[in-house]
Amino acid sequence: MKQTRVREFGTAPVFLTAISTILGAIMFLRFGYSVAQVGLLGTVAIIFLGHLVTVPTAMAVAEIATNQKVEGGGSYYIISRSFGVTIGAAIGIALYFSEAISVAFYSIAFAEAFRPLFAFINTTYGLALSDPRMVSIPAVVLLAVLVLTKGANLGVKTLYFVVGTLFVSLAFFFAGGTAYRPHSAVSLWTHTVDSPDAFFLVFAIIFPAFTGVTAGVGLSGDLKNPKRSIPMGTLLAAAVGMVVYLLIALKLAISASPEELAADQLVMSRISLWGPIIPVGLGCATFSSALGSILVAPRTLQALSSDGVFPGERFNRWAARGRGKTGEPFNGTLLTLGIALWFVVVGDVNFVARIISMFFMVTYGSICLISVLEHFAADPSYRPAFRSRWYVSLMGAAACLWFMFEMSPLYAGLSIAIMTGIYAVVYRTHPEKHGLANIFQGAIFQVSRKLHVFLQKAGGAAETTWRPSVVCISKDSFHRLAAFDLLRWISHRYGFGTYIHFIEGYFSRSANEEAKEVLERLVHLAGASESNVYVDTIISPSYTTAIAQLVQLPSISGKDNNLVLFEFSRDHIEDVDRIAENYGLARAADFDVCILSTSERGYGYRREIHIWITPADYENANLMILLGYIILGHPDWHGGLIRIFNLFPEEELDERKEDLLSMVKEGRLPISTRNIRTIPLARGVDRRDHVNLLSRDADLVIMGFRGELLKRERSGLFEGYDDVGNTLFVNTTREIEIDRVLEEVPVQEEPSQQAVEEEGGEDAGRENGPQDPPEGT
Repeated sequence: MKQTRVREFGTAPVFLTAISTILGAIMFLRFGYSVAQVGLLGTVAIIFLGHLVTVPTAMAVAEIATNQKVEGGGSYYIISRSFGVTIGAAIGIALYFSEAISVAFYSIAFAEAFRPLFAFINTTYGLALSDPRMVSIPAVVLLAVLVLTKGANLGVKTLYFVVGTLFVSLAFFFAGGTAYRPHSAVSLWTHTVDSPDAFFLVFAIIFPAFTGVTAGVGLSGDLKNPKRSIPMGTLLAAAVGMVVYLLIALKLAISASPEELAADQLVMSRISLWGPIIPVGLGCATFSSALGSILVAPRTLQALSSDGVFPGERFNRWAARGRGKTGEPFNGTLLTLGIALWFVVVGDVNFVARIISMFFMVTYGSICLISVLEHFAADPSYRPAFRSRWYVSLMGAAACLWFMFEMSPLYAGLSIAIMTGIYAVVYRTHPEKHGLANIFQGAIFQVSRKLHVFLQKAGGAAETTWRPSVVCISKDSFHRLAAFDLLRWISHRYGFGTYIHFIEGYFSRSANEEAKEVLERLVHLAGASESNVYVDTIISPSYTTAIAQLVQLPSISGKDNNLVLFEFSRDHIEDVDRIAENYGLARAADFDVCILSTSERGYGYRREIHIWITPADYENANLMILLGYIILGHPDWHGGLIRIFNLFPEEELDERKEDLLSMVKEGRLPISTRNIRTIPLARGVDRRDHVNLLSRDADLVIMGFRGELLKRERSGLFEGYDDVGNTLFVNTTREIEIDRVLEEVPVQEEPSQQAVEEEGGEDAGRENGPQDPPEGT
């Protein structure tokens, strides 16, 4: 049973927690190093670049925080409740480790404040004290005991004293001075030590100084009005921290030479009006930063465990357990203590700093990216009281990615891999939770909407190319896959495909439920085949009403559909009758029509496509050839070839042969002339005889048909092709320019020998097939 937490804090604790974490160890120990290595100008650039990440992140977190009621768990709770537990967990776990490791980092830096004391003891008593872990390890334990026994209330009260001491030490620093003066205004901004470190190496060391900007968000569960306190306290801390950093960098540059700044990491004590106050300020700063981190990290872990994001249920219950009326995360603090102690034992400040930088970078970048997507998604339930700007968040996300790889490609790659791994584990163990798909879905909806509107408005412009936008209807979707396969080949790259499963009957609740089940199966089928086909269902009382609805459907391409695909099985040739009855509806909508006749042979080995051109349907030739090449461009047909058969009366043979040869020579038809056959059609001979003989081994046969013959002969038009496999019959209403559509297909070099074979030379062209089109052509 969850405990009710007592809320007692206002805006001040948010500001104090953030500012005490911002103005920490790096400010005292590494800012002198930064000015020495990259100069005042470089240090100012580092400060601005650092805030290029943290300010957009602070604005994004403040925006998300004001969108809804905020409970405990800080940034994790805000993100998970806005974008789903899966995404929130991936970011929250990385954020928790950042905060837990920060405790160690600040404790290690806290020990540096005792180096002057070590030097005094060693000189006075002849000892050899040098290991800072003598201070850092007890400091972590003492810090944990303080939080475990007194809770967040005492921690916040302590922050008032710590931040007060911190600002007193800074006042003494700014009031002090030295006899050093820069040689000139130019040297003030640009003077550095000889052989300085690289800019982004310095940036990587300095960046942890900026990571405390969201520390106050972790107190969200203890705030009276988090929607007000989080934005105000966070943004105020970011602004104050930036101003203080700029003033410190300027003070260091005018008070000591680069060599002095590089040699003494506590050079601020030499500049200060009273030197001993700087180690005291350092101790307070690092102690306050560590205190802020150890207050926030266990609460993040507690919120994560309360949502059950970790694989072990027992661990989730243990880590989520709180104590007292405020639900203090006792167990989470113990675990955080263990992580911090391990990194304190390592004792390497630079190693820990780089780990922290990467974890914070990937966390901040993710927060900014999600903020960008939410802006574009236009979710009506997302109505924050405070609004950032999408381009600010985008700038923050891009800056994070850039800085990560500039600082260390290895650490950047590892951090992203760890983040991705956490997301994958949480998604697999909690498939019911919302994932990244939900975030991208809204943004994709908006982009799709704008593109469709743009294409519709541009519809009046003349199109320079034609591409198939096919809609197919079938009631046998799960009995025969031939039509779906043909559609996915056409829509692989250059075409668009919409597959509609026809459910005959009147619309009702039960019919709607059936349609949903069928659609789920269709989506699974489309996904399993890795197709680009859009699938849907249609409920209609008759096939005719279904076709009338079908030809009015909008295309997924944003332009109108232009081709309808019917299909029937040769075992049910009677289905052709209703296709013939509704052919006129497709023609009334100015659609091209394809009718697929399927057989038990299917598509065979997907090696050869035979295209038959005859005088009766010569106007269909371009569309037939175009569809053949589009199909051949699918990976399923890799290595396949096209053969074109010209079947004309003797008196027309030469003319039709020259037409095709000229298309090949001009590059309009990407096929070897060796694969074009011209066959004289004798009077009284049916084309079915030639097709059954020469295409019996073809994997797909494409032929044309005329609409008036379909209406008159109906099923008789498709009978008599018993020796061939699947056959696609094509009828077009327009003239299509092949060279515009197939301009990306490489043209095969013209063979040196006579390429056009007369009948009787069937095997002459088998050695040199058409050049394979590029994948997806």
